[in-house]
Amino acid sequence: MSGDERKLLETAGDVYDVVRDGEPVDQPSWTSCRLLLTNKRLVVAQDGSKQVIPHGKVTIPRDESVVPDDIETAGTVTLRVGSSVLVVTATDRDDFVETYCRANLGGSVVLAKHPAVVGGVVQDDTTWSKAKFALDADVFKLQFPDGDQLTAEIDDVGTVEERTGSVMGAERDIVAVEHTDEDDRSVETHLSGNARHTTVLATLFEHVVERREDDYELSEAESQVLMALYSGVSPFEMADFVGIDVDEVEEIYQHLLEVGAVDKVRTRTEVTLNAQGRNMASEAMSEQ
Repeated sequence: MSGDERKLLETAGDVYDVVRDGEPVDQPSWTSCRLLLTNKRLVVAQDGSKQVIPHGKVTIPRDESVVPDDIETAGTVTLRVGSSVLVVTATDRDDFVETYCRANLGGSVVLAKHPAVVGGVVQDDTTWSKAKFALDADVFKLQFPDGDQLTAEIDDVGTVEERTGSVMGAERDIVAVEHTDEDDRSVETHLSGNARHTTVLATLFEHVVERREDDYELSEAESQVLMALYSGVSPFEMADFVGIDVDEVEEIYQHLLEVGAVDKVRTRTEVTLNAQGRNMASEAMSEQ
């Protein structure tokens, strides 16, 4: 390894070759391998051969049809390298997806627009700028050329949306990340860049949201309460706003606390939406 290359992970793993040199692999299957992950590349060693995958040569396919339906992709990273596609996972690493994305993105210069949206209101005066993206422990950071910096907890990300739009005069893919700012407002930060940047960013933030989710299904009343909280209705005005009695509202708050959708503010149940709750509320509103 070169002087500025650092080993981040070395572990047993498995690889699943989906496409090789542009041709679908006939009867593909999982194969055991050894993984070496550095801040520069991923090395996949198997059967006496070694595949070196520099981070700069990778994109992550966003079309789920790339991987066969019968392949479990939880905890895996799907990589497109030239005309080949492979799925990689570490057998003894709980969060290989986040580890790989951190290695790939650390120190990258991306395009950012912040805040692009505040409380649901588009900020027309905010412009796109280059920014250095970093992941530090449990936060992600953007360092702008003028000295401004965004620091936000990665577990506070509520929703992630991919779209296409005009970025610095060119049509580019955009990753819209909703989170809270230092004033506890719901804001969106929009991120873009080259194909590697956007696909890895989307994979990272979607993984953060998905790992937090469970199979809890909201009742109609719980959906109404979450959407009202998301819209800014005070917890103490909830009963009148939704049209249910106070005791039922208290029960709903308790359920939402148990599933991690809200945080308690005061002993007499006052709650505030957290990232999980904002994501659940957004999904509930999209189903209306």
